[in-house]
Amino acid sequence: MADKIRTLDQLRKIREETRKKMSIREGKYRFKITIPMGTSGIVMGAREVMKAFLDAIEEHGLTDVVVTQTGFMGSRNIQPVAIVEDDQGNKVTYGNLTPEKAKEIVERHIIKGEKVQSYLVLTPLE
Repeated sequence: MADKIRTLDQLRKIREETRKKMSIREGKYRFKITIPMGTSGIVMGAREVMKAFLDAIEEHGLTDVVVTQTGFMGSRNIQPVAIVEDDQGNKVTYGNLTPEKAKEIVERHIIKGEKVQSYLVLTPLE
């Protein structure tokens, strides 16, 4: 049985938590991570990589990062792949990922703001 709300502070806390969750669903994010889930990506471990991103995001309490999936994007030789996009539309693509590399990307790129150059496979033209 759910706990009853007994104070105004409890209600405010619930309201704030709900607002955070809704802002992510409504597309307000600091980073969006897209994982291609075509057959080759799945075979190469894309599901495990996606789970590692989700686990790392939750572990660090990040509420402004969205993880989505898409279909096949080509380039089987660099699967699994993650496209990391910031709220300004800047994108980078990381390839040949593992769950450990996904966690490192969260810690270094998402949290510290530094691209993980050794996993980078594609950047937009400047």
